[in-house]
Amino acid sequence: MINLSDAATASGSGAAKAESEPERGLELTEDLFGRNDPAERGTVPTENRAAHDGRAQPSSRPPSRHAGHRKGHGAHGPLYAALDLGTNNCRLLIAEPRNETFRVVDSFSRIVRLGEGVAQTGRLSEGAMSRAFAALRICRQKIGERAVLRTRLIATEACRRAANGQAFLAGVRADLGLDLEIIDRRTEASLAVAGCCALLDPGTEGAVLFDIGGGSSEIVWLDCQRGPRRNGLMRAWVSLPVGVVTLAERFGGVDVDAAIFEAMVGAVRAEFHRFRAREALREAVSRRRFHFLGTSGTVTTLAGVHLDLPRYDRRHVDGLWMDDADIGRMMAKITAMSYEQRVSNPCIGRERADLVLAGCAIFEAIRREWPCDRLRVADRGLREGILVQMMRADGFLRGPRRLRHEGAGALA
Repeated sequence: MINLSDAATASGSGAAKAESEPERGLELTEDLFGRNDPAERGTVPTENRAAHDGRAQPSSRPPSRHAGHRKGHGAHGPLYAALDLGTNNCRLLIAEPRNETFRVVDSFSRIVRLGEGVAQTGRLSEGAMSRAFAALRICRQKIGERAVLRTRLIATEACRRAANGQAFLAGVRADLGLDLEIIDRRTEASLAVAGCCALLDPGTEGAVLFDIGGGSSEIVWLDCQRGPRRNGLMRAWVSLPVGVVTLAERFGGVDVDAAIFEAMVGAVRAEFHRFRAREALREAVSRRRFHFLGTSGTVTTLAGVHLDLPRYDRRHVDGLWMDDADIGRMMAKITAMSYEQRVSNPCIGRERADLVLAGCAIFEAIRREWPCDRLRVADRGLREGILVQMMRADGFLRGPRRLRHEGAGALA
């Protein structure tokens, strides 16, 4: 067990939810441009539909703003699908635009650990590809059931890094009809911004956005003071070749003492030399009003433990504010847990118990480098960013004046 004496040496967790099963039973209204209190978002039962094994057929023409209940459309507009195949998870969202937000009508998330062993072998393993393929088959079915009009399907670090990543996706394309694109690191960072920037405090001068993934971690300097520019809110960004899977494989994730944990933190900080704006961001954080904006299992786990949830519930987590004392207290609690205690915690679970301390170490490295007094928790990310970009391109989702003026739409 790790015992951290104070908040300055405490760290974040690696995961927030047991996601081996589909996310069923709720249709969530995502309030992208304000009213971010989860209590203000309603839920309605998900409609049960007969299984259909068809493939998505995206249209090449923009959908009508006044479309009705025809193929590819829900009750309020066209249906869009976003799929994110990451190093650790396979996630899908299907949504329809509604006024200045979107409404999720179906979703799916499963831990597949596609990047397992890639750091050592340079290749996707047969077991990992089999797990991912099974999850993608379910995603294909869900997309077919909903007759989605427009899709974007992405793959990230595991497929970028693996020598057989392209071959795996070619097999997925041939067998399932799902055409996944391997996105570059800059695109990954910009999608995270597009998905999360609505959670920025309107009074802030900037934020340190971070996305701790399975095989890579993105850090973005969001600057809210400058006028419109090509990169929108993104003043600088970096993608580090370290995530919870790769770090846990390198140092171990079951029995992690204080020395190993500090070695993890040091290994992450050793990668910060890749960030050319490292010193400038540190100076800005010390002089201006900044907060963290975290989109990862690390911070959502932290929030779930902080709220003492009996079962992870994103409605209570997404948009939550935590101050530095809360962060230090909850991260000290998580890092002091034994492996068995992590397994039994409802916001961590067996599938993430060996990854959570690696996430702690990555967050702790970020906290030490660019200390902020507050954290905004985002249970949203790449999928939401994809949906925002597609819907904006088709004329939906007009954000508030401040976000539009500062170029959030420029990420599309």
